[in-house]
Formats: sequence, C-alpha cells, structure tokens
Amino acid sequence: MHRIVLLALATLSLGAAAAQADDANPLQTPGLFYAGGGLSKDKVDGIANAGVPFDDLDKTSWKLLAGVRPVRVFAVEADYLDLGNRTDTFINGVTTHADAKAWAGYGVGFLPLPVPWLDVFGKAGVARWRLDASQSAGQFPPSSFFAISDRGTEFAWGLGAQALLRNIGARLEWERFEIPNTNNGARVFSLDLILSFP
Repeated sequence: MHRIVLLALATLSLGAAAAQADDANPLQTPGLFYAGGGLSKDKVDGIANAGVPFDDLDKTSWKLLAGVRPVRVFAVEADYLDLGNRTDTFINGVTTHADAKAWAGYGVGFLPLPVPWLDVFGKAGVARWRLDASQSAGQFPPSSFFAISDRGTEFAWGLGAQALLRNIGARLEWERFEIPNTNNGARVFSLDLILSFP
C-alpha cells in the first residue's frame, strides 16, 4: 500500500510538472489572434443557367484568413476566398467568362493531440458567395449574349491540419460549400502561412 501511495504521488508530481512545462512551452500555446494567407486550388464546375453552359473554374488562386482562438480546442475564423476567373474564346466566335469569390465564417474545433506542434481541425459555418458568368457569340456586335450574376449564403465546412513553431505555422486544408447553378459547388484546397499573436 505504501508503494502505491508513493507511485501515485510521483505520478501526480510528474503530471503537474508536465502541465507547467506545457504552459511555458511556446510550441504548445498558440496566440489568441492569428492571421494568414496562401495559395488555393479552387474548383467550381458545371456552371450553367437555364441550360446555358459556362466555363468551369479550375484555377490556382489565393485566400486570406483571420481568427480568434480563446482556448486551445476552439477558434472563430473568417476567410476570403478568390475562387478564380476564366475567359475562353472558341473558333466559332463564342466567348465565355466566369468569376467567383466568397467570404466565409467558421467555428473551428481542434483535436486535443499529444503532439505539441501539430493541430488537426474541423470547421463549420457559412459562406457568402458571388458568381458571375457570361457567354457571347458572333462577331461585333455579338449576335447573342447571356449572363448571370448570382449570390447567396450556404452552409460551409472544412478539414485540415497545421504545424506550429512558436508564432509561425503552415496549414493545409480543404473547404466545401454549395453554389447553385453548378454541379458540385466550390471545393477549395489551400496551403497557408499562419502568424499568431498574443
């Protein structure tokens, strides 16, 4: 019995020391605020309206993000996503153009991993998107013209992982939300640089 009590006390002492070391370790304590940006691979395909097809967007673009992380396992985050634009002119004189962008707000949950420098997270929220597309045919003036300019708000979600070294991090993530008049909505893969602040 005496050995069990000593073992329990030793375990508690080691646990308290580890907790203190965790609080003092800058690798384990992300800042309250963070911001960043990076490159994104965006895909919005099957853009159409009233049966009229437009360009698919499958582009490398960019994004910006900022967040507040009041506790280690939860953050609130806002993103700006430039989903890209594309213009094509075909030999029959048809010209198509598409452009899309979005703002998104998320609640972000982080898994409590024992690895101090790694975060794995999921996020859910809403995206406010805008989609513009047009198609013209013929020479000057165009013999026909069709365009859509649409916007809306949809449920958005994502998954990702990030590695942190003091106040600098790198993040890889995937985001998804629906856009009407497309086949599969927006799918965004991104690689971001993150800076955190006290």
